[in-house]
Amino acid sequence: MGAVTEWHHPVPKSRKGRDVVRVHPICHQAIHANFSNAELHRIGLAVERLREHAQVAKFLAWVANKDPDFHARTASRRR
Repeated sequence: MGAVTEWHHPVPKSRKGRDVVRVHPICHQAIHANFSNAELHRIGLAVERLREHAQVAKFLAWVANKDPDFHARTASRRR
């Protein structure tokens, strides 16, 4: 993890989520670009379910060898 981190609610606040976890900003953007709040609510703290998603797995493979403070624009939310 790089010097900059963000707090992510695995269960969105709009769905009464209170837990937070630290994530890298680019990973946080990737999560929200690939999952709706309803999907995140169903997934909850099951990180493996996020990693199994085809687009997220592809993203993780791409970002794995980048510098910890690497940042790039992430695709917009899927609709």
